[in-house]
Amino acid sequence: MTTEGLTPSELQTAEAVAADLPAEILPPIEVPVPTPAPPMVVPGLDDSSLYIHRELSQLQFNIRVLEQALDESYPLLERLKFLLIFSSNLDEFFEIRVAGLKKQINFAREQAGADGLQPHQALARISELAHEQVERQYAILNDTLLPALEKHQVRFIRRRHWNTKLKAWVRRYFRDEIAPIITPIGLDPTHPFPLLVNKSLNFIVELEGIDAFGRDSGLAIIPAPRLLPRIIKVPEDVGGPGDNYVFLSSMIHAHADDLFQGMKVKGCYQFRLTRNADLSVDTEDVEDLARALRGELFSRRYGDAVRLEVVDTCPRPLLDYLLKQFSLSESELYRVSGPVNLTRLFSITGLASQPDLQYPPFTPVIPKLLQNSDNIFSVISKQDILLLHPFESFTPVIDLLRQAAKDPHVLAIKQTLYRSGANSEIVDALVEAARNGKEVTAVIELRARFDEESNLALASRLQAAGAVVIYGVVGFKTHAKMMLILRRESGEIVRYAHLGTGNYHAGNAKLYTDYSLLTADVALGEDVAKMFSQLIGMGKTLRMKKLLHAPFTLKKTLLDMIAKETAQASEGKPAHIIAKFNSLTDPKIIRALYKASQTGVRIDLVIRGMCCLRPGIPGVSHNIQVRSIIGRFLEHTRVFYFLNEGEEKIYLSSADWMERNLDKRVETCFPVEGKKLIMRVKKELETYLTDNTQSWVLQPDGRYLRSSPTGNQNPRSAQAGLLEKLTVPLVSAR
Repeated sequence: MTTEGLTPSELQTAEAVAADLPAEILPPIEVPVPTPAPPMVVPGLDDSSLYIHRELSQLQFNIRVLEQALDESYPLLERLKFLLIFSSNLDEFFEIRVAGLKKQINFAREQAGADGLQPHQALARISELAHEQVERQYAILNDTLLPALEKHQVRFIRRRHWNTKLKAWVRRYFRDEIAPIITPIGLDPTHPFPLLVNKSLNFIVELEGIDAFGRDSGLAIIPAPRLLPRIIKVPEDVGGPGDNYVFLSSMIHAHADDLFQGMKVKGCYQFRLTRNADLSVDTEDVEDLARALRGELFSRRYGDAVRLEVVDTCPRPLLDYLLKQFSLSESELYRVSGPVNLTRLFSITGLASQPDLQYPPFTPVIPKLLQNSDNIFSVISKQDILLLHPFESFTPVIDLLRQAAKDPHVLAIKQTLYRSGANSEIVDALVEAARNGKEVTAVIELRARFDEESNLALASRLQAAGAVVIYGVVGFKTHAKMMLILRRESGEIVRYAHLGTGNYHAGNAKLYTDYSLLTADVALGEDVAKMFSQLIGMGKTLRMKKLLHAPFTLKKTLLDMIAKETAQASEGKPAHIIAKFNSLTDPKIIRALYKASQTGVRIDLVIRGMCCLRPGIPGVSHNIQVRSIIGRFLEHTRVFYFLNEGEEKIYLSSADWMERNLDKRVETCFPVEGKKLIMRVKKELETYLTDNTQSWVLQPDGRYLRSSPTGNQNPRSAQAGLLEKLTVPLVSAR
C-alpha cells in the first residue's frame, strides 16, 4: 500500500489498518506549525568564540606541512623532506610553545588570550592533536614513503633482514667506529640517572646478571654521541646495488651485549627527551648581553623536560621509570614506531644518485638592467629594482655590498643582521669593507632564536675586522632588514638602500619567498638613515617621510588604513584589503578587520602559519577569506595592499601582524612606488589568491581544507607559475 499524498488523518488510519489496530487508540498526529527563524545573533567583537588559540593554529600549520608527504605530485624525496620538516617544526613547537604554556602553569601565571583558552586547556588539546599526528606521521613513513623509496633502490635495512654478509660488516663497523666512542652508564647509587642533552638519542637497557663489583641494578643508559651519524651507508659490495642504509640504533641494539660483557641484555630501547629551549636572559639586569647569552646557550641544552619519545616496543615498567625520572605525565609520552630522531634523515634527501626523486633545479633570474652592468650604483640611481626571491636571484644584493666594499667613493655601510651566518658572503663583504677603511656599522640581533651562537660568532668576526658592532635595543628585537650605503658623488653624499622582507642569508634566499628593494630614493634613504640613528644612538622618535616603523608608527598606520577602507565601505564605495604574511595574532588588528568586514570591506588574507581570526562567520567575518600556501618554498613575503579610494597603496614589510612584531620589535614597512611596480606586486598577490592546488582555506571552525580545481578550472599553483615566469630551468646533465 502506498501512503504517498495522504493527509495526516488518512495516514493515521492507514497505519492503524497496517498494524491491525483501531485507529482511535493511536495518539493523534501533531502537525508542526512553521515558526520564523530566530534573528541572527552576532557576537560582540571581543567574544572569545571569534578567536583561535595561537598555539593550536601553529600546530594546524605543522599538520598542513605533514599533509604534503602524501601529495604524489611532489618528487618522492621531497615528500620525505616534508615529513622531516614536520618533525623539526614539532621539536621547536615543544621546545618553545609547549614549554611556555607549561611555565605559565608551573609558576601559577596562567593567562588566557583573546580566545579565552587557559594554558592547561590548550595543553590538553595540543596533546590530543600531537599524539594523533605523530602516529599518523610514522604510519606515512613506514607504510608509504619507505616502501616507495625501496622501489627506487633507496633502502633502510632493518635487523630482521640482515644477511650474513651484512651482519659481519655491521659487527666490524660497530667494533671500530661506535664502541670506542660510546660510554654506557650503569645505574646504581653512585651512578645516578645522567643529565641528558636536549633532543639527544639515548637507549635504556634492561640487564640481567651481576657485574664484577657485585652490582645488579638491572638498568643502564647508553647516550649516543652526537658526532655519530644516525644512518650509515652500506657499501655496495655488502648491501647490493642502490643506496642502502642501516640505522645507528639498529647497530647498537644488535651489539648492546658487547657493551656489557658478562651480562645478559634483556632489552634495549631508544628514547629522546625534548627540553625547554627558550633562553631566559633578563635584559634589564645584564650589563653585557653577549656575555649573558653565551652563558645561557649552555643551559638551553638542559632545560625542563617537556616531551618524551620512546620506541613503541619499550615495556610499560621502563616507560613509567623514564616518566618518573623526567617528572612527565602520560600525556607527554609519545610512543613511536621507528627512529625517535627522524630529523637526522635529512642527510639523504639530497641524494646525488637520485635526481629524479627531487625537485628539478632552476637558475634564479637576474634582471636585465643588472646583467650587463659593471656599476650597480648607476643602475639603482636611475630606478628602483624590486626582486622576488628565490625566483629572482639574491646575487644583486650581495653584489651591491661587494662593490661597496671595494668602491673608493663609498664612505660608510650600515646594516642590520638577524640571521645571516658567520661565514656568509654578506659578512665576507662587510669584513672586506672594514679592512678597506670603510666605516662599517652592523646592528646584530643576538637573540634571533636558535641563531644566537652563530650571531655571536659573526659579531666577533666583524669586530676583529674593525667594524662597529651594536646589539640593538634592550627589550626590542631588531627584526628590520635594511642596508644603507653612503657614497660620495660629484661632491655630495648619496644614500643607497636595500630593504627586504627576509633575512640576509643567501641560503634562505633560495628556499624562502621574499622581496628585496634596491633604491636610491632620497626620502627613503633619509628615513633609513634615521632608523639607524635611532638604533645606534639615543634620542626621541624621528619623523619619517615614507618609512613606517615598529614599535612607533607601523601598527597605528595599519589600523588607520583598515579604518579608511571601513569608512569607504560604510558609504557604499568599493573597499578592498589584501595582505600576505606569516602570522596574524594581534587582537586589535583582528577586531579592526572584523569591523571592516561588517561594513562590507572585501578582505583577502594569505597567511602561511598562525591565524587567530575566524573567517566566514555570518555578520562578523563573512567578507574575509584566509588561505595558507604550502609548497616547495617557504612563503615569507609580507605584502599589504589597500584599495585606498582607487589610489592603490602597497607596502612591503619585515613584520607580521603579531603583537611581538608590532609592539616589541624594531621593524620596517616601506611603500612600493610607481605604477609598474605596484601592478607587478598586485598581480603576484592575485596569483596567490587564485592558487587552487597548494592553497588551504581556513574554515570558521579552525580547520583548513585544501583547494582543488572545480568545474572547468585549470590547476593553478602560485609557486609553479612564478617559477615558470621568472626562472630558467636547468637541463639535467644526465
